[in-house]
Amino acid sequence: MRTLLFTFVFMAMCCGAFIYMFEKDRSRYRNCYLMILAMLSIFPFLWAVGGDVGRIITVILFDATLIAILIVPFFLIINGFVMIKKEGRRLAHMLSLGLGVMILVGEIATVSMAIRDVTSYYSEDPVRDYYLNGRTIIDLFISLSVIYFSVSFLVFMIYVVFLQIIPKRKNFDYIIIHGAGLLDGDRVPRLLGNRIDKAIDVYRKDDTPTKIIPSGGQGSDESISEAEAMKRYLIEKGIPEEDIILEDKSTTTLENIKFSMNIIEQDNHGEDVALVTSNYHVYRALRYARKCNLKCTGIGSHVAFYYWPSALIREYIAIHAEKKHAIMLAAGYVAMLGLTFYMIYSQF
Repeated sequence: MRTLLFTFVFMAMCCGAFIYMFEKDRSRYRNCYLMILAMLSIFPFLWAVGGDVGRIITVILFDATLIAILIVPFFLIINGFVMIKKEGRRLAHMLSLGLGVMILVGEIATVSMAIRDVTSYYSEDPVRDYYLNGRTIIDLFISLSVIYFSVSFLVFMIYVVFLQIIPKRKNFDYIIIHGAGLLDGDRVPRLLGNRIDKAIDVYRKDDTPTKIIPSGGQGSDESISEAEAMKRYLIEKGIPEEDIILEDKSTTTLENIKFSMNIIEQDNHGEDVALVTSNYHVYRALRYARKCNLKCTGIGSHVAFYYWPSALIREYIAIHAEKKHAIMLAAGYVAMLGLTFYMIYSQF
């Protein structure tokens, strides 16, 4: 009974902390780890409350997770080749391939260590021979590195997916569409078209007066602004021109939000704002919105499945390119390596 009570209280505290922080600000990076902690806290409770059934469920979920982890690198490698075939041989299109190879190398290093761990028991001094072996040190370093960064990326990915599946409000005063580059200088590409279609869907489901703000300036290789191209697309789809307000000066995501917010403040039509962008980009867009003090709901548009892994990896890199998160990621990595090697070799 005491175990059941303890696991319930622990689960309630973890879930409560995540819900509170999530509702307070969905763009905070700490939410990623709070959500994972909340999810993991459920398993001890299931184990305690479910008896044998709970234990079986927990073991099945653990085994399924292990199998999924083993499959992941092969999926990423295959996806990488598909991405290159469809989008071309640019570095940004090879990210899923690179991550898949990295994880596979880490898994091979881990298995190699496990095999030598078993065979080391036949040596005269198995512990010392095993852990002081140079090859094992390299394998351990590779394994720990891959596990650390893979888990970090996995935590980020789960939170990004969670942002897409949670229920969202349906009534907005403004819908901002985040721009993207044009084809042939004036045509809307599929990625941007999906964003506009999602905005149209939100607009038509809204029974209150709503304004759509296509946001995006004119690039050096474009004959019209992205906002103008989006406006033409919207009108072709039947959206009244009077419900469209152009923001055609921005050149970055941050400017998209900042300049659109200025329009909203001048128009003074209302305060409920939806920010529509590609589903992989919603989290980072919300972070920019927080920097601009714009309270909004992030809504993601459909992206081709083959494109999604590499795009999400780019988002992860962009988030950790920020000084604070780069320092935190590096500090955690160094601490993890230092603690692990200290625990292993302190006995010698």
